[in-house]
Amino acid sequence: MILITGGTGLVGSHLLFNLLKEEKKVRALIRDMNGIDYVKRTFSYYTDDPDDLLSRIEWIEADITDPYSVHDAISGMDFVYHLAARVSFTPADKRAILRNNIEGTENVVNACLEHKVRKLCFVSSVATLGNNVLEEKVTEEKLWTGPHHHSYYSISKYKSEMIVWRAINEGLNAVIVNPSVIVGPGNWHRSSGQLIQVVWKGLKYYIEGMTGYVDVRDVVKVMIHLMNGDYSGERYIITSENLTNKEVLEMIAGALGKPLPSRVPSPIIIQIVCVLDWFKSLFSGDKRRITMEFISAANEKRKFSNEKIIKVTGIRFIPVHESIQETARLFLQDVSS
Repeated sequence: MILITGGTGLVGSHLLFNLLKEEKKVRALIRDMNGIDYVKRTFSYYTDDPDDLLSRIEWIEADITDPYSVHDAISGMDFVYHLAARVSFTPADKRAILRNNIEGTENVVNACLEHKVRKLCFVSSVATLGNNVLEEKVTEEKLWTGPHHHSYYSISKYKSEMIVWRAINEGLNAVIVNPSVIVGPGNWHRSSGQLIQVVWKGLKYYIEGMTGYVDVRDVVKVMIHLMNGDYSGERYIITSENLTNKEVLEMIAGALGKPLPSRVPSPIIIQIVCVLDWFKSLFSGDKRRITMEFISAANEKRKFSNEKIIKVTGIRFIPVHESIQETARLFLQDVSS
């Protein structure tokens, strides 16, 4: 039997769909049962009977920061996919990010060791990798250079990875995947769905950064391949293409029929926007969307190598423009329904 943490997220919901289509027995941890609605929506993109698949999932309401509930959930499991993580670039979320991602991973890993699961797949991030030098692409061997100038999210994922490496040294059969920015449909208020929303509402500015992008279906395909194969004690970058922020935003705008973002904001404009966003959150109670930490992350120019994972799996990645076209089509379908 297979356990998944973070099953209501973008990757988790797609992973659940693929495993269920393979007739696997699946148990999923969930913190809020309302998240099942997002899973059903994701399933509906690929099947006419999402309820049938949903009925085959054993949902366990639990918090990964609670070691006792995690141990109970993992008892009797053969395979574990650990995806649950809090993502935020808001300073106020620092403590929650570190606790959820680091303590949660430690609880999952310790339970896997105690219950002798056959294999763990830990979903990390390219944020845990070092920076490229000149035009070189970042590989799996590129070491992290420490917490300076890294977001709290990056720090939390790096420390989570260290916990998994510790467990591997203690005998846990595990693999680590480091996806770049993941594109796909689901919750339009999170992950790449939020980017679709921003462009849909109108976006005049872009920040001159660059990073890797990959289709969620390819991420899931790679994870299942690694779990089914004889792979252990390695990490793998999962990325399709390296693109600038402008290139990606133009693809999204074109797919949605919206005006292209055409201006780079000045430092003064960025500071003003951050302050206005802070005031808005102060009076509305909503989380901040635009912070200097977010701007700093978006402004990075990094290229990632996919040579290792291609050599291992032989995968032919879906081109990013196709991923964006399909995601935008499903977004427009939901907006009009």
